[in-house]
Parts: sequence; structure tokens; C-alpha cells
Amino acid sequence: MGEVYKALDTRLGRTVAIKTLTTGQGERIQHEARAIAALNHPHICVLHDVGPDYLVMEYLEGTPLHGPLPLDDALRVASEVVDALEAAHAKGVLHRDLKPANIMMTGTGTKLLDFGLAKMTADAPDDATRTIAGTVLGTAAYMSPEQAQGKPADARSDVFSLGAVLYELLSGRRVFERHTMLDTLSAVVRDEPPSLDSPVAEIVARCLAKQPSLRFQSMADLKAALQHLQTRKPGPARATPSIAVLPFANMSRDADDEYFSDGLAEEVINALAQVPSLKVIARTSAFAFKGKNEDIRRIADTLGVTNILEGSVRRAGSRVRVTAQLIHAADGTHLWSQRYDREMSDIFAVQDEIAAAIADALKLKLVPAPERRMPSLPAYEAYLKYRSYQWQFTREASQRSRECLEQALVLDPDFALPYVGLADYHFALATVGGIPSSEAMPRARELATRALAIDPDLPEAHAMLGIVAGHYDYDWAEAERQFRIAVKREPLSPHLRQWYGTFWLLSTGHTREALLQVNHVIEEDPLCQMWHLMRSNALGLASEEEALAAARKAVELDSNFWFGWAQLGVLCAHGGRHAEALHCAEKAMNAAPWSPYSIGLMAGALATTGQAEKAEPLLATLRGDAYGGPVGFVFEALARGDAGGAVAWARKAAEQRFPAMITVVLRPFEPALRKSAEWPDVLRAMNLSPV
Repeated sequence: MGEVYKALDTRLGRTVAIKTLTTGQGERIQHEARAIAALNHPHICVLHDVGPDYLVMEYLEGTPLHGPLPLDDALRVASEVVDALEAAHAKGVLHRDLKPANIMMTGTGTKLLDFGLAKMTADAPDDATRTIAGTVLGTAAYMSPEQAQGKPADARSDVFSLGAVLYELLSGRRVFERHTMLDTLSAVVRDEPPSLDSPVAEIVARCLAKQPSLRFQSMADLKAALQHLQTRKPGPARATPSIAVLPFANMSRDADDEYFSDGLAEEVINALAQVPSLKVIARTSAFAFKGKNEDIRRIADTLGVTNILEGSVRRAGSRVRVTAQLIHAADGTHLWSQRYDREMSDIFAVQDEIAAAIADALKLKLVPAPERRMPSLPAYEAYLKYRSYQWQFTREASQRSRECLEQALVLDPDFALPYVGLADYHFALATVGGIPSSEAMPRARELATRALAIDPDLPEAHAMLGIVAGHYDYDWAEAERQFRIAVKREPLSPHLRQWYGTFWLLSTGHTREALLQVNHVIEEDPLCQMWHLMRSNALGLASEEEALAAARKAVELDSNFWFGWAQLGVLCAHGGRHAEALHCAEKAMNAAPWSPYSIGLMAGALATTGQAEKAEPLLATLRGDAYGGPVGFVFEALARGDAGGAVAWARKAAEQRFPAMITVVLRPFEPALRKSAEWPDVLRAMNLSPV
């Protein structure tokens, strides 16, 4: 579209670059000048002057960006470009032509060039034709799907293009480039990117999501994700800092105070999760060593961390003594230790002080969490008791957890988190057939809404509203809106990330993105059985052997995990492993004989092993269960390999809005279920599309 000259500004005695355009492009020159003039950033090329058909710009000595680059260099470049684009977007300027050729590597860092296709967001509605005409000559491989289709583009379009650039920096190849321009544009719109073997794979995949709503919603969000990235570097001396906080020992006279010492350790975990570039193991995995006299090095190896935090808590009346010590796992040296003697009312400050001291010892910066109202101490203690029951997966523990949450709200009605906990309780009970969805889901919505009235930014409350909207109302647009708010800011808790990965991404058919999210959760919490089961669901029959391995891992971690045994049994039956399916059914029935999943699997497993007469009483039980019966019959039909029967019963479960149907059955077993002619009708009834 023009030429660029190196020139001398004789007035000021400086070397400059003069950019000229061909005849008739004067409007474009003026457009680019307005865009650049609005910006002042060290990683954006400086504009000195403008004429009717030329720009006078900063002269840069360097080379255009090209890959592959070492991981550290690629991340540095990405961070600098993100900073530049964040500043541009803040001024209402979209670049729209990001590509390596427009990113210059200089002695002072990265410089972002060429705003010739930039758009001021305050302009009139965009001319998609100009975007296409100006970019197809060399930029089609970096365009966003909405640009390629001539649709309006916003800041998320630049996020997509930057993802394509980062993919190339890491791999050395263009992610969507094909032999012809038309094939390249088609790949941008339709093809999933090849897998990337890099610690940055999850971030790149999210940038390259086809739907803008599934990408990072702003450069600020992408920046936060890059800051929290845990890169894997060889050698212990260069290992990324990582930590596991073991459950604090209860040194109080009252053994029942253990919930408090456990809760304090978990709060320290949550505070440390705010430290960028620090890998923090979640509670479930860190607490797996509770009561075991394990060597520190073995714990660190199992969890993949470099540091261990140990502590103890002693309560006496209104006083509390907390001791903590940070240990370098490789050699057992103490990096930091401290004792805190405080009033119980100071316990929140103690948690923050411990986290800040650890960050300082590891030479990291603690990013303060968003300020929230502190609950009353008695209500907080009741909430800590709830969390001690939260992951025990028994009916008794579930009931106790509800009692603790209700007690917390009696003690402090303006404590937001217990409302979300109660919403989760009702939702979880509906997913296992405990109470009808028509009772549980409206109650969950009411509780989550109450939490947001107290704390409008509470991510888990928004996520719960997203779950209710999608899995009860079948309103996926509202579900998307709520989940977009919920995951706007890193770091995400493992529970929240799992909700996002399974109840939004997997449910709506974004299987690849769902798997990335669940894999991230497992990295933070490798010993939690539920996350491995969710990974099995995300893999499904499309990767049947991997799905089997993930489900087996779940029940290895907890031999009483009945939900895992039930799903593993259906997978085994589908693959013709009928003896193993029967074994799984027996384990599920022993732990949860009331569950429609267990009953359905057992009936199907008996039928496939020549014991159909023993299945009849179980089928009668399912017929008498108005709410859970249909999902039990889905499991029974899947175990027998009857896709038509499974789909027919799935339709009934969908009519009842059984909330686990989509993530547990429909998406994981879709390759088998689509053999039924009625399958598309079932999806349409839930406002979903085939994968």
C-alpha cells in the first residue's frame, strides 16, 4: 500500500522513518495518524509529524518478530505487546492487524507498529470490507474469525490475533496458514489449532477460541493470566516457586478445634493464590497427607512443589497462638518461621501476615485480594466447619455441611459465602437425584442472588447463576454472561475453574477448552478424585482409553468414591469390559445404594453378564423414582449398549431438567448417542447443538 524511507530530520538532527502511501490513500494516513496520536506508550512506535500523504515516525533499529523463541523470550514479548494493546484499548483504539511483521524487536524492547487498519471505537460502525481488503495480502492467518467473516470486531479480536502471534512465537509455525487465501480464512473460522506442547498452551487456546465470549475479555484479563502462569523450567535452581500448605496441627485441648486449624491453613492457601508466578497446591491435595507421618521430600515430590509450609494452632479462651515454618523441600532447610500470639479477633490479620511473609521469603510479590467485608468470628468458625465436610462425598457429611452453613447465616446474615455454599448444596443434591431440580435450582438461584446483593463481585455466585441459567432454564446466553463475569479475573479457585470447564464449556460443546481448564485444575489439585472424574467426562468416548484411565485414577484416589465407580462402570460396559463393569457397579452400590446412577449401572451390568432376572427388582426401583428414575435408566441402557433406549430416557431426564445429564451423560457419550435418530431432538429440547 506504500513505501517507507529512512530519512534525516534536518531541523532536529534526528533519523526518522517516513511512511508514504499510494495515491488515494490520504484518508488512511490521516486515520492512522489520529490513532497513533492518541497513544503514548514505550512499546508503541512514536508519531512525530503528519502530512497529506505521509507520516513521520520514530526510526527503529531492529528486526521484525519471528519464531520460534525460547519460552522466557516469548512471554516477555507477549507481555510487552499486551501492555501496549491494553493502553491502546484504554484510549479506544483497536489495532486489527496484529502480526509478527508489525512487531519490531529493538535494543530497548518490543515496539508495536502499523496502526493503518486501527479503529477508534468511537467511530461509526466499522467497515468490515476495508478490514478484509487491507489484510488479506499477508495477514489472513492472524485475523479473528469475526474479521474473516466481515463481522464487527472489538478488543477480543486483538486478543485472538495476539494468540495467533504467540502460537507462532512458541512453535515456529503459523497456526492457521494454508495453501490458499480462501483455505486460510476457512481455517481461521472453522479449524481448531493443533495442540501446543508448552506451559502456555492453555492461555493460547483461550485466546484462539472461535467465539469471542470464550476468549479473555480484555488485555487486562490476558495480562493477569500471563502473570499467574507457572512455567516449568529444568533444574532445581531455576524451578518455578511452588508451595503446599499442609494442614496445621491442632494443639488445642479440644480435639474438635481441628476444623479451625484446618480452616486457617486453607485461608493461607487462598491468600497465597494471589501471588503471581507461585504455584499453590489446593486444599484437597495438600490435606491428603493429614495425620500421616510422611517425609517432607516425598510430599513435595508427590505434589510437584519446591516448598512446604507447616504450622500449628493452639486456642485458649479468646487467645490463639499460631506457629508456621516454611521449608525448602530439597534439603529441608527452614526459609522462614514465625510465632503469632493474638486475640482471636485478629485471626484474619494473622492469615494475611503469614501469606505476606512467605511471599517475601520466596522473593515474590503478594497481590492483595479484593477487599470484602469480614464476617463475625462465630459465623466464620461455622463456615470453616462446613468446609471440613465439603469434600467427603457422603450423605452424612452433606447434611452436616448444610447445618454449618445455616448456622453461619443465623450468626451473620450478611456473610455472603455461606449463601453460595447452600446454593452449591442444593445444586449438588439435585445432580445425584436427591431432590427434584424444580425444587433445588430455583432455591440455588435465590441463594446466589442473595450473595450478590451482599458482594456484587463474588465470582462463585455469578458462576452458580450461570449454572442455573444453563442447566435449568436452558438459557445459554444468560449462562455465558454470568460465567464471563465469574472468570474475568485470575486466579480462579479450582472449584470455580471446574464449574467453568464442565458446566459451561463442556456443556456447550467446547470440549477442547473444557479439557484445558480441567487439566489446569488437576495441576493445582492433583489428588482430588472429583477433578480426575471431570477430566474423564471431558475426554468422553472421543478419547475412550484416556477417559477410562482418568476415571480409574479417580477411584484409586478414593475407593469409596461411588460417583466415580458408577461412571467408570458405564465406560467399561461400553467398551465390552462387562466383568469390570459389574465390579464397578458393586462398588457403587455398596457406597450409595440409593443412587439412581448406581442402581441403573447395576441393572445393566447384570443384564450383560447373564443375570437379567436379578436386574428386575432394580428396574422396579427406578420405575418408582419419578425424578431420578430416568437418569438411572439412561445408565442402564448405556451399560447394555442400547443407544436408542438411552436417548429416549435422556429426553425424559431433560424434560425434568436433571442438571447433571449434560456433563455426565450427553457430552461424554455423544459419539454413541448420536446413532439414535432422536438424538438431535434431545439436544434441541435443551437449546444445544451437536458437537
